[in-house]
Amino acid sequence: MRSEKIFDHGALREELRHVYWIGGGSAAGKTTIAHRIAAQHHLHVYATDDVMSEHASRSTPEDAPALQEFMGMDMDERWVNRDPKTMLDTFHWFEGECFDMIVADLLSLPKKPSVIVEGFRLLPELVHPLLAVPHHAVWFIPTPGFRYAVFGERGLRFLAKTSDPETALRNLLARDGMFTERLQEQTKRLQLLAITVEANMSEDDLARRASRGLRL
Repeated sequence: MRSEKIFDHGALREELRHVYWIGGGSAAGKTTIAHRIAAQHHLHVYATDDVMSEHASRSTPEDAPALQEFMGMDMDERWVNRDPKTMLDTFHWFEGECFDMIVADLLSLPKKPSVIVEGFRLLPELVHPLLAVPHHAVWFIPTPGFRYAVFGERGLRFLAKTSDPETALRNLLARDGMFTERLQEQTKRLQLLAITVEANMSEDDLARRASRGLRL
């Protein structure tokens, strides 16, 4: 991965032994389920979406070139004028930029209570070397029908700032579909737990399956 930092993975595995990870595709229910599990098991939630702006403000062209380029684009340049494959290959969070800031944040938190960290920025190839306990991580893989149903409504709200919201939404959904396929390939190759999220799956069922997978 282009922006992966050089970590002392052995030391970090021990330092992050108390951390549980929930990654996955966009709009797969990561935040909702993380908070439900945290409430049930008295865990602290660290949501990577909540710190994106703060991490972006601390980034530099040297350590996050794709992010810096993205921030310089207008809405049409981001979502309308580029094809989904280009959007996928140049999206900073999908390249792991600022993942080191996530790790630093986690290291700064108390070790009790244990932490559950969630977000699409948790790429399997980056999380895997940090796992002292392999079952402390799970990825949600939403089916296309689930993504279209959930993310379609969300996407139209912020894409309304483009000149062509419908094209922007199609591009975004296509890009996120390819990202989800990438997550599926990585979890399979690395033998990490992945849960397929379908439209007929209840939050209760997903929370139970995630908790069981994390062995909580």
